[in-house]
Amino acid sequence: MRAIRTASAALLTTAAVALSAPAASADDGPGADPGTGRNITSFGFSVTPRTVAPGGTVTLTSDGCEVPSVTVTSGIFDTVTLTEGRPGTATVDIDAKAGTEYEIAFDCKGERGTTTLTVGHGTAPPPAPVTPHPPQPPHKGVKAGFGGSTGSDALGTAELAAGGALIAAAAGTAVVLTRRRGRAGGRP
Repeated sequence: MRAIRTASAALLTTAAVALSAPAASADDGPGADPGTGRNITSFGFSVTPRTVAPGGTVTLTSDGCEVPSVTVTSGIFDTVTLTEGRPGTATVDIDAKAGTEYEIAFDCKGERGTTTLTVGHGTAPPPAPVTPHPPQPPHKGVKAGFGGSTGSDALGTAELAAGGALIAAAAGTAVVLTRRRGRAGGRP
């Protein structure tokens, strides 16, 4: 609420200065006539739509700034930082006064360009309905077991035959080594 009061005071001051200066169009940007005192910047910027209801959303764009970001400020929404070439959005305060024009300032490496945004009568569109998601079943974890890449739960014939051959070879090796030790230990 304080931001709106401050913006209103700033707007009144701006209006007083504007009445004593030549008229300037809010749409003036790069390439405007330098002799008219209009808002001239080396970068482009815009606010769309130009009229929005309290609580509505506006799209902010800028192009041609030599630094990677442009800061956008106003008394009716939070500060927005635009990444060069990408638009940003801002939500107008719900308690913005309808029928009032507010100043929007774009700052590109210290160079400041301004335009206005009119808060229109009406209400902001209702927020999108939130649809509840059905609960997800709990994750059951990893299935442990024999492994393999066949995707089958049972061991195939080839796996059983290879396992049996390895067990038989290990048992045979154990018998041979045991006999050798027994013979070596019994000799005088």
